[in-house]
Amino acid sequence: MRKKDTQKTKKVYVGLSGGVDSSVSAALLKKAGYDVTGVFIKVWQPDFLPSASGRPSRDGCTWKEDRLDAMRVAAHLDIPFVTLDLEKEYKKEVVDYMIAEYKKGRTPNPDVMCNQHVKFGAFFKRAVATGADFVATGHYARVALGDRGLTQTKRGLMQKKSIGKYKLLAGVDIEKDQSYFLWTLTQKELSKTLFPVGGYKKPEVRKLAKKFGLPTAEKKDSQGLCFMGKLNMKDFLKHFIKEKQGDVLDERGNVVGEHDSAVFFTLGERHGFTITKKGSRDTPYYVVAKDVVKNTITVSHEPLRTVDGGENKRVIILHANWTKSVSPKKGEYYTARVRYRQPLQVCIIIRADAKTAEILFTKPEIASPGQSLVIYDGDECLGGGVIE
Repeated sequence: MRKKDTQKTKKVYVGLSGGVDSSVSAALLKKAGYDVTGVFIKVWQPDFLPSASGRPSRDGCTWKEDRLDAMRVAAHLDIPFVTLDLEKEYKKEVVDYMIAEYKKGRTPNPDVMCNQHVKFGAFFKRAVATGADFVATGHYARVALGDRGLTQTKRGLMQKKSIGKYKLLAGVDIEKDQSYFLWTLTQKELSKTLFPVGGYKKPEVRKLAKKFGLPTAEKKDSQGLCFMGKLNMKDFLKHFIKEKQGDVLDERGNVVGEHDSAVFFTLGERHGFTITKKGSRDTPYYVVAKDVVKNTITVSHEPLRTVDGGENKRVIILHANWTKSVSPKKGEYYTARVRYRQPLQVCIIIRADAKTAEILFTKPEIASPGQSLVIYDGDECLGGGVIE
């Protein structure tokens, strides 16, 4: 956290999800002297998801239980608590977007959209509009201020100057780092964002929760889709996208099996389809291509190769965002990941501008269209984009 900001009271709106990370975030902020308000974000929930008891319920997943836990944390910390209804924003920007992308044969990343449009979109705007100096969440990431960059003089010369850019850094806990989902943040959001637990490892956060006596200290971590929790994505999508049986093809175009709709599959996936004609190799098949118009998927024993036998090393991203408003340098080596928790892979920037970039990895990658490719320079998240 930024110690210099605690010298005078700063107002912070903390997104209290009802989990241990956001609870500890609120506790740390209050201890540091901030004027803290806990905010529970209520989002759209489908009426066909099971309740906490496992029975179908119109109440959706566990949002009522989570809200109750968030209220208990706020009461324990003696901080104001409010519920912010963002159902419309979540349905439009996350759920509708996700369904539309799957229909196009792409694999979207709803957690990225949730951060961009809900947590650091609607919530961020409401908080700032009502007088908050900062917004805080329980993400495992960090924000740092200060950089050395280039600035242009009147004569067109470039000189070194301190430009005070905010940097998005990976969380200290490599296993929990969530900077991958935050690549859409800009200087506007970073300048008013705090990630209190980003400098801690998960076991330390658990210990702090017990030390603060928080009612969520023993609560299990949430998993799955942002706000909705753990769910079977195919089962979820089947409520919005009609199933249509199609063919599974091998690399030569021969029909070797069947599936229940090409739109449900992601590149690299090796489950969910049926192989009816076994080959000589007793190894798994992976999805290496799909055609939503013909409703076919192509499988191979070699997941890192394209259908024509080439290697998947070159990736193009669209809708790019660079956290410091400066694109990565052409010809420079960085590291990147194309899926969450994947070890960082070495890559080189072929080209990059404000909204697009072309990246060449030193080793083959399974880059699914619609997913996020995020670029790093050391522990700094430079930004990213949506894989074409």
